[in-house]
Amino acid sequence: MGILQRLRESLQRTQARLRDQLVLLFTGRLIDEAFWDQLIELLIVADVHYELAEAITRETRRRAERALIREPLQVLPVLVDVLTERLTVPVEAPTGPGPHVYFFVGVNGTGKTTTIAKMAYLLKSQGRSVLLCAADTFRAAAIDQLAIWAERLGVPLIAHQAGGDPGAVLFDALQALKARKLDVLLVDTAGRLHTKANLMRELEKLTRIARQQVEGAPHETFLVLDATMGQNALQQARVFREVTPLTGLILTKLDGTAKGGAVLSIVDQLRVPVRFLGVGERATDLVPFSPREFAQALVGSPEEWGES
Repeated sequence: MGILQRLRESLQRTQARLRDQLVLLFTGRLIDEAFWDQLIELLIVADVHYELAEAITRETRRRAERALIREPLQVLPVLVDVLTERLTVPVEAPTGPGPHVYFFVGVNGTGKTTTIAKMAYLLKSQGRSVLLCAADTFRAAAIDQLAIWAERLGVPLIAHQAGGDPGAVLFDALQALKARKLDVLLVDTAGRLHTKANLMRELEKLTRIARQQVEGAPHETFLVLDATMGQNALQQARVFREVTPLTGLILTKLDGTAKGGAVLSIVDQLRVPVRFLGVGERATDLVPFSPREFAQALVGSPEEWGES
């Protein structure tokens, strides 16, 4: 199954929420002021914040008028172009032979540990060797969950007992990464530290340890966000962006939300690129993010609107 089709399936709830409005808007006969007002409303229903919905509509209207578009359905590809541009942020992925170290940050409940397992599966399928590090020592369940995934995927795991020092776990994992000549270390970090200062200190400590052992580490710091939270995920994202440099976002549980448009708001506010999407519970359900394919899946097509 192609990525676009998987995205469309994962965004079915958002599509269902919008379907009646999409049909009325793009199969009508007129492009008038009411048309543009309804487009703003449609975007807001998808959980795009108001100012961004206005800006997207304004730019879509400007391009449509410049192209002398007269039929509502002809506006759809213009809207997809505008959405694509809004979702596009430059990506600086790590290059070189490695080894590479990826940190995963985010609050408990976002699917962070499962996302790490999915990333391990994805990297293995690309022929890269992977090591997991259970540095979320404050939560025994996270260690156990990662251990289950490691066994299932056939990848090694470095873990200590719950309540141990995350820095010590990371140090051991980095030593193993180099000794075994593996390609990528995936590090699960604590998802619950009571204050921003504590979070910053913990991540700074882990970063310092990583840099001492592997040049340029961490090469990726992924913030894992729960897409079902919609724009409420923005506040979490702002906190993590303040305490550590982020190289990318991973949005999980996209298949369980009717708020797919919140992705636009998150990217607009943070200017951090979305890198991957979680579209299900299986190890294979982590897909690379494509701005255009996401925009197309979000608004759909006349063929999809006609489906029950």
